Order: sequence, then C-alpha cells, then structure tokens
Amino acid sequence: MATEKILSYEEAREELARVVSSLEAGSATLEDSLKLWERGEELAALCQEWLDGARKKLSAAKPKAE
Repeated sequence: MATEKILSYEEAREELARVVSSLEAGSATLEDSLKLWERGEELAALCQEWLDGARKKLSAAKPKAE
C-alpha cells in the first residue's frame, strides 16, 4: 500500500503557492483546474492544521493568569 508523505508546513505552503499560480495563469483545462482546486483545498487545510497545532502549543506554554 502506498503512503503519502506528510508535508511540513513550509512544503505545503510552497505547493499551495504553486497551485494558486497555476490556477491564476488560466492555461489549464477545466478538468485540470478542478484537480488543482481540490489539491489547493487539501493543502490549505493542512496548513491550517499546522497553524492550529502551533497555536495550541503556544497557548499551553503561556503561564496562566492567577
């Protein structure tokens, strides 16, 4: 069974930027554009997961107000 590599935040962000550039270029077919859009959605969700995780770690590390 093939497993997909887990992307770092930076890798996902860079790939997302490439997807956006490809979509903005407007040269892809409709089918390819839909595939790019779906991949962009996946990457955006992955980036958000990374950011949410970092936010939780920062909140946990902050001293509680007494």
